Amino acid sequence: MADIRNIVILTGAGISQESGIPTFRSEDGLWEQHRVEDVATPEGYIRNPVLVHNFYNRLRKNLAGAEPNSAHRALARLEWEWPRGSVTVITQNIDDLHERGGSRKVIHMHGELKSILCKACGAHSVWDRDSSEDDVCPVCGRKELRPDIVWFGEMPYFSEEIFEYLASGSLFLSIGTSGAVYPAAGFISTVNRLHYPSVEFNLRPSLQHSSFTFSVYGKAGITVPDFVDKLLEKGSIDFLKKTKV
Repeated sequence: MADIRNIVILTGAGISQESGIPTFRSEDGLWEQHRVEDVATPEGYIRNPVLVHNFYNRLRKNLAGAEPNSAHRALARLEWEWPRGSVTVITQNIDDLHERGGSRKVIHMHGELKSILCKACGAHSVWDRDSSEDDVCPVCGRKELRPDIVWFGEMPYFSEEIFEYLASGSLFLSIGTSGAVYPAAGFISTVNRLHYPSVEFNLRPSLQHSSFTFSVYGKAGITVPDFVDKLLEKGSIDFLKKTKV
């Protein structure tokens, strides 16, 4: 197995679900009993900004009662203790559980609940309270604030930086993501073009499972800490050979 230096980790809703954070889209097409089109699109915000602000206010309150789980903490431990290179978490999640679990190098490609975006000046500001149309931007003072969330139809944040990390990686981990939402679902194709190993962690095979070098199925709170323990001990992923798809 090739020498592992820089580790790039993609996380999705599955890792935070074990902390009580709801997944983005359930089987009935609703998110917290709302149509995704109403609370996660620019058009939905234009139709009913009060509904959208209140929706994310509720998610922000729910997040305050959630705690990082053992998978979040294991990834933080990997970042702190990995001796050969960097460990970068790219998350599709809008919660702050990676940071509270101890990770320092986290890229939120879909935005953050604890941030607010000004449509007038483009500023991203820390925001840990309720928001509304009447709030003013801390930077420019205008009443043009919206949740700092990348909605359907919008471009994810940090695309150039993400592909730079992928280009310099030597191991790719995907944890708790369905493989259905692009561009994140396309990361594995980039990794395969660069010819370095990849591991999928999920409850069940994702839509992209056959593209991964290895697959580990089960709860992230169990499988991820076990993997991190062995990776730090052995310095390679040779112990995964028996799980190859």
